[in-house]
Order: sequence, then C-alpha cells, then structure tokens
Amino acid sequence: MAHSSAVPRPGPEFDDFLFAPVGEDGNGMLLSVLSALARLNVDPWQEAAKLAQLPVKTATQQLASLIAKLPDGPSTRPDPATIATRLIALLPRWAGSRAAPRETPSPAGLVTKPRALLFVALMISVLAAHYFMDARRAPAEGDDVRAPVSGTVLPQSRSGP
Repeated sequence: MAHSSAVPRPGPEFDDFLFAPVGEDGNGMLLSVLSALARLNVDPWQEAAKLAQLPVKTATQQLASLIAKLPDGPSTRPDPATIATRLIALLPRWAGSRAAPRETPSPAGLVTKPRALLFVALMISVLAAHYFMDARRAPAEGDDVRAPVSGTVLPQSRSGP
C-alpha cells in the first residue's frame, strides 16, 4: 500500500465516504470505497484525506480514474465519473478551505484541557480560601498584646458537691 507521511490519517468523519458502495464486484458482492481502494493497493484513509483536500472537480477526476482501474469495472458498473461524483459528495469539506482543519498550537504554557483547567481553578480556590482564613486569624496592627507565658499550671476547678 502507498503510504504518505504528509497526509494525516483521518478519523470517523470519513466513514460515510469509505463505507459507501461503489457497486458490485465480479462475484456480485457489494464493493465499498474502502475495499475498492484496498484492492488497488491504495491506503483508503490516506486517499480519502488527500481527496478531501482537493477541489471537487480534481478529486472527482482522480477518484474516477481509480474506479476505472478496478477489475470488472466498466461492464458491471455505471460510468466511473458518475460514481465518483456521488462518492466525492460524501467527503467532509471544511468551510472556507479545501484542506483539513489543523489544530492551532496553543501559546506556550497555556493549559487547554478541561480537566487541567478545572484543577487549576480548584487550586486557586483552595489557595484563596487559605489566604483569607489566615488573614482573619492574623492580629490587626496595634493589637499585638500577648498574654504572659508562665510555667505554672493552674488546677481546674471542679464544680459540684
């Protein structure tokens, strides 16, 4: 199979395209895009990602040429261009772009995961609570009167008969 490191392996957004029927093979079995591309020794996921990045017309032409190469193709299936047009419509398209959306790298040190953000918020809350509790216990200025410390222990008085 042909492998390309420039095209990332797509996820489930390509399932509609990859599992769509191309037609029947020579044995009467339904042939999906996935199995058709695999029979042509083409990595189906990488081909799907590559086609999704192309303009619709170019992608349709490339897929039609691949379909035409399938064994038992022209006699048992409609025109490859007709099939390709139907299949290319199933590819995900990203608004304003023919390329897959790329993750924007976050600025250095910025935490973007929800659990990490929750942890940071919790830690800030705990530290703030600790600070305010200490501030309430600290004596105010001028109230630095301390009781004398003595080594004698006074007996506790017992009340009662």
